[in-house]
Amino acid sequence: MFKFDPNQSYQMPAHFGPRYIGEKSSGWYHDVTMMMVSYRTDREKLAAYLPAPFEVAEEAIITVYYACNKQVDWLAGHGYNMLGVNASVVYQGEKEQLKGSYSLVIWENLTDPILAGRELQGIPKIFADIPDHSVLNNDWQCNASHFGHKIIDLGITDLQPVSAADIAAQQEANADSDNPMGLRYMPAIGGFGPPAINQAVTFPSKSEFSEAYIGTGHIDWQQLTWEQNPTQFHIVNALKDLPVLEMLPAIVTRGKTNLILPERWSRPLA
Repeated sequence: MFKFDPNQSYQMPAHFGPRYIGEKSSGWYHDVTMMMVSYRTDREKLAAYLPAPFEVAEEAIITVYYACNKQVDWLAGHGYNMLGVNASVVYQGEKEQLKGSYSLVIWENLTDPILAGRELQGIPKIFADIPDHSVLNNDWQCNASHFGHKIIDLGITDLQPVSAADIAAQQEANADSDNPMGLRYMPAIGGFGPPAINQAVTFPSKSEFSEAYIGTGHIDWQQLTWEQNPTQFHIVNALKDLPVLEMLPAIVTRGKTNLILPERWSRPLA
């Protein structure tokens, strides 16, 4: 009879045994290219999507980001693309108060990181087709779609290089607010009734940038119908309805990221 080992890590289907964890499966993503476009939005409309005790930060800022992840250790060198949306928030818990970003949604084009992120870390990941970004005449473009219907177009133009010293200074300045957070929500069996799990979480990571550029960003969310995207249309339409009050400088980076930090591992918030 199959028995669980409390010292091992399992994912469904667990009865085949624990997932591989070893020297080859570190959390390093050795080749990461990112595009980040941020803007100020309406506080009240953003607050409607933040469960307590999360609150909108002093500035209601949305960041839409794309990452082309290659040479991923825990995927045996394979990679995938992602496109996510963060909101600047403050977590006002009974024992903890943290400034950081709240993950509203992350689309990814590979099942493995979607399941690992949802089950192990509580990150709200869902699937989309996300091709590699394109670059033409210093114009960077990327997009995501599902069921053959576009979700978003993201672009950055007029990029100018940022010095290594400025990169280091910016990373140090943001160290205290580098707290990515989310809601680990697992519904009851069948989908109705009190949830099986409903807890605020944080999932730290560490990035090292070798190159950075600043430019002008633009975002074009699509308006979708149930027929076009039956499982995600309400998400896309909600994000489209968040008004863009002011665009902020857009950023492109190249570098590497580590998602497994033993000293700062993903955990529930108190």
